[in-house]
Amino acid sequence: MYERKLAPLLAKSLKSYDVVTLLGARQTGKTTLVQEVFKQFQYISLEDPDIRSRAVEDARGFFSTLNDEVILDEIQRVPELTSYIQTIVDQKNNKRKFVLTGSNSSMLVSSVSQTLAGRTEVFELHSLSVEELGQSKKVNSLNDFLFNGGYPRIHSQDLDSTKWLKNYFQLYVEKDIRLIANITNLDIFERFVRLTAGRVGQLINASQLGNEVGVTSPTITNWISALKSTFICFSLNPHHQNFNKRIVKTPKLYFYDTGLLCYLLGITTCDQLDIHPLRGQIFENFIVSEFVKAKTNRAKEVNLFFWRDQKGHEIDVIEDLSTHLNPIEIKMSSTFNSSFVKNIEYFNQLQSENIGKNFKKVESILIYAGEEDMLFKQIKCENWKKHFENL
Repeated sequence: MYERKLAPLLAKSLKSYDVVTLLGARQTGKTTLVQEVFKQFQYISLEDPDIRSRAVEDARGFFSTLNDEVILDEIQRVPELTSYIQTIVDQKNNKRKFVLTGSNSSMLVSSVSQTLAGRTEVFELHSLSVEELGQSKKVNSLNDFLFNGGYPRIHSQDLDSTKWLKNYFQLYVEKDIRLIANITNLDIFERFVRLTAGRVGQLINASQLGNEVGVTSPTITNWISALKSTFICFSLNPHHQNFNKRIVKTPKLYFYDTGLLCYLLGITTCDQLDIHPLRGQIFENFIVSEFVKAKTNRAKEVNLFFWRDQKGHEIDVIEDLSTHLNPIEIKMSSTFNSSFVKNIEYFNQLQSENIGKNFKKVESILIYAGEEDMLFKQIKCENWKKHFENL
């Protein structure tokens, strides 16, 4: 088992709360993690149809058979159980503890927020990050990270990532998507997902995508929501700071795992990445997702955005720290070029005029594929692997 950064936070949380909720895509290691952290807990999988039927038909009887400490896996299959959990933990002198896991945020978050607000802490677990996977000697090159992605089973069992991801995607479409989206033609939905992969890191244009897929714009919006609620994709929103400039207000879409992204793009070998026309966008997706994982693995707010004005100036990632904004640029090149930081310099000039003395707190970063770390005009230029492994 890989050492997951969330492990100590989950254990600590259950000392303050009676319920801990762990969300994330299928096969990211949620079950393995909670069983490792909470070894003494009884484990119940609500994917089991017999158990699920009993929980639905006689919830009170179901809970009466459980131990005081229990893991309820895939709780979104029976979200109404959260109401019974609320009743249990609200009892005077309650000693029962629950660990809930789920792979569908739209079906679970609403029930958790309505019934367990103030009673649970919610965490997210995604596929392995560079920081977590760095302990593996099997993964050495950038292409390895991009092509294989971070789903734990691929690495722990040394599996063919293309075959595994094909099965994973088919299971996801046939099992999860049908639960939350009214999709009558799965082939059209798969075409939508692959076209979305081809637009990774671009502004979301539902109307244009709908024309290519052959469905309406509202349908595209609904399907994008489905990808996000099942933790396949996430959006990066534009930052509202405009410095008296007109700014873009449309979000970008990224995938949590570049292995799945490469599969959807039809990339079947690591070597193909060297000449693939979307190599730069795949690398950008990889770095953005690593920043997101670095936040969620520490149970921190994902205070990340991008910034672009109407004149074409753009910052790939903005970290909003309230008093100031940290600009982060991403470049695929293995050779540093001073032009890589032009947009950071432009953005910082605008920011310095706006925040005054707080500008000294700004940390500007360029993440690139080169080996040399350097400081250039007060901008940290760092190798991608060193940056995330040394967090």
